Amino acid sequence: MPALENPQSEARNAPSQEVVIAVRGLTKVFKDFWGRAKARAVDNVDFEVRRGEVFGLLGPNGSGKSTTVKMLLGLLYPTKGHIEVFGHSPRHVATKSRIGYLPEESYLYRYLNSHETLDFFGNLFQLPAGERDKRSEQLLEMVGLSQTRTRAVGEFSKGMQRRIGLAQALINDPDLVILDEPTAGLDPIGCREVKDLILALARRGKTVILSSHLLSDVEDVCDRVVIYYGGKIQAMGTLKELLATPDAVRITSPVLPRETMERVLEIIRKDISGDRVRIDNPTQNLESYFLDVVQKARQAAEQTSGATSGHRVAAYLRGDAEAKPTADKVLERLTAPQAAPATATASAPAAAAQPTEAVDSKKLAALARPQEPAAPAPAPAPTDVQTPKVDLDKANEKLSSLLGKPK
Repeated sequence: MPALENPQSEARNAPSQEVVIAVRGLTKVFKDFWGRAKARAVDNVDFEVRRGEVFGLLGPNGSGKSTTVKMLLGLLYPTKGHIEVFGHSPRHVATKSRIGYLPEESYLYRYLNSHETLDFFGNLFQLPAGERDKRSEQLLEMVGLSQTRTRAVGEFSKGMQRRIGLAQALINDPDLVILDEPTAGLDPIGCREVKDLILALARRGKTVILSSHLLSDVEDVCDRVVIYYGGKIQAMGTLKELLATPDAVRITSPVLPRETMERVLEIIRKDISGDRVRIDNPTQNLESYFLDVVQKARQAAEQTSGATSGHRVAAYLRGDAEAKPTADKVLERLTAPQAAPATATASAPAAAAQPTEAVDSKKLAALARPQEPAAPAPAPAPTDVQTPKVDLDKANEKLSSLLGKPK
């Protein structure tokens, strides 16, 4: 499987200067029944999120991330401060139609199946029936649930519920996507596909806010992050700014002969003491290794009643610029095991088109004509039967003679 794109690479379009979310002095204080301050969940927070940016919200449990997200969605009123989403209040109805939200826990109607779930949420956005069906099919294929479209979502595992939850968050093709722990419960392949999806959305100019405790996922996709602690922002900036180590340099090269290595070390030790120089072999991370192993084994995959992997981003989410299959997906289809082709022999065309037998049109017409019911067999003519009269005296005499009795 190809390596995940680096969000900081030059191939990635830089976020525009259009501000999608503006937060100034945001504060949220929860109070008890008597109106006394109980917890200061968010404390005087300032940040901006621009169009086409993947913005990460990080922090330990209870640091204020989810409270911030709920205020951005208009689900909570801020105690103090100012929020703008697309230049409007978070409670602006038209603005809500441009937002897709995946909560930390998926709240779905457990007796609806996958297709009915997406159709229900698409109807909330007043999508036409044809468009709802089209998007539902694309999303189910994208999240690997096309084989489970008739199963009730209440029967799904947590990972499968996250997949259908992600699909419902994208049914309206939102301009702002807010994902709260999107990879929780997913297998490594599902995590990779969610990260690929986030990058695809950013390439289309969508804005993504990602809240996650899996720092490796955030590092793979985010342009900028904020780190919360105690309701306050403790650090904010691009990953390059936050993760760079300015007092160290890494040099990577192919394997060198021992003599060359000794010369290099001798030059380095002239300026740096030997105990500060470290030499080792670079290693890939476990995710990359796992995905490579699975990619090699996929050709022997069995049919599954659960979620499947290896699917492309839905066509309407990719946009017209990415309507054609990418080279790696075409290569996967070409290298996938194919059914044995039929041999081109002289008998093949004959088998494909069997000559029709000549049909007697008269017989066909006779068979097609409704048949008259057959006349029932005539009943035998009644005969005049007369019951003979019986002479009782003679009958008694004959019976007595048979029994050997005297007359």
